[in-house]
Amino acid sequence: MNWRDFVRNVDPYVPGEQPKENKVIKLNTNENPYGPSAKVQACVQDFDLLRKYPDPAATDLVDALAVYHGVDPSQVFVGVGSDDVLGMAFLTFFNSDQPILFPDITYSFYPVWAELYKIPYRTMPLTDDFCIRTEDYTGPNGGVVFPNPNAPTARLMDLSSVEEIIKQNRDRVVIVDEAYIDFAPEGSSALSLIDRYDNLLVVRTFSKSRSMAGLRIGYAMGQKELIDCLQAVKYSYNSYTMNRPSILYGCASIADEEYFRTTVEKIVATRERFTAGLREMGFRVIPSAANFVFASHGTIPASEIFEKAKKEKIYFRYFNSPRIDNYLRITIGTDEEMDTVIKFLSNLT
Repeated sequence: MNWRDFVRNVDPYVPGEQPKENKVIKLNTNENPYGPSAKVQACVQDFDLLRKYPDPAATDLVDALAVYHGVDPSQVFVGVGSDDVLGMAFLTFFNSDQPILFPDITYSFYPVWAELYKIPYRTMPLTDDFCIRTEDYTGPNGGVVFPNPNAPTARLMDLSSVEEIIKQNRDRVVIVDEAYIDFAPEGSSALSLIDRYDNLLVVRTFSKSRSMAGLRIGYAMGQKELIDCLQAVKYSYNSYTMNRPSILYGCASIADEEYFRTTVEKIVATRERFTAGLREMGFRVIPSAANFVFASHGTIPASEIFEKAKKEKIYFRYFNSPRIDNYLRITIGTDEEMDTVIKFLSNLT
């Protein structure tokens, strides 16, 4: 035997391609096409502070998030992007011999974390039109996790259905991954349920609606006992997860509600216009509540469109996976970018 026999082998998560060339229309990783708030851009950091460790509790950001969402600071946990928060939540709460449950078509990091942490899991098939069936998430299990809206399908599950899954799993933790919830209709978030259910953890990110993917800010909200459990695992693993600039810029972003609302509304309006254009060209577009659409053409394979688009410096996300290998996930960019995409696709069809 040698050291290779003791390596933890996993199939890693594969992120969307980051093009090395300039002047591309990058619609493959669901980034926001508009920059952060001017209040973020105007922040002046005292660089002498960078020689010191940051506040491990990220108190300023936690307090700002608590005020913004109308919760107590003890109900907020922050991390380096929602991936960090979700990974920590898997490690903390999914510690049973029973399999955790998540959809068969969903965020592809879920099975990676499950494999990494040796967590048994079972995927529950979406319906033919990519909906989650609440009845699939009953019975014995080790916990439940799903995005709402789902990714990569963009479908939104109504709040009553989300609550049904939480109620059916009162003795297990249910994680609702709300990375895209700001692009959904008002009243869709499970955040309104956290005071009623001590098993609910809601996860959010600054990467999408707040245009700050490069800073890696994620957070979770739930009852104090859940947050305390997360903090205990965090401090056992890496106490200084949030750097000083991220704390500062995160607080500045929260302070500019007008800019946040304006950019979200622009993306939603562009999404609806782009969806209509795709359907006119013969695409099937799954109803979207996110900052991207999931679309398939009736006659042109998605893989062919994907490759031809790259040659034109237009990047979509293509998943060569069962059931969705004829779909493209297309991030919503600026109106000008989406007009260019429509023109490109119309020349194909």
